[in-house]
Amino acid sequence: MRLSKEDIESVAYLSRLELAEEEKEKLTGHINRLLDNFQMLQEIDTQDVEPTSHVIPVFNVFREDVARPSLPADEVISNGPQVDEHCFVVPKVVET
Repeated sequence: MRLSKEDIESVAYLSRLELAEEEKEKLTGHINRLLDNFQMLQEIDTQDVEPTSHVIPVFNVFREDVARPSLPADEVISNGPQVDEHCFVVPKVVET
């Protein structure tokens, strides 16, 4: 499958992109080379290759989630500069 300059113009129009003629030519060649490379990959025999999601094996390195005693809420709240109803009061950070 090869893309034409008109295909690139159509996709650019749908994407609301304004492309110069030079960019259209460059993208047409670049995308067609990518499609050629994908076609070469399609021709590779992968019958005996096991599907993977990563190139190297990935293992979960998280520790087991175990409940442990923590600080009492009153002690934690006592460290806050401003507290209201067992919650820290912080400045508003939303920009308008």
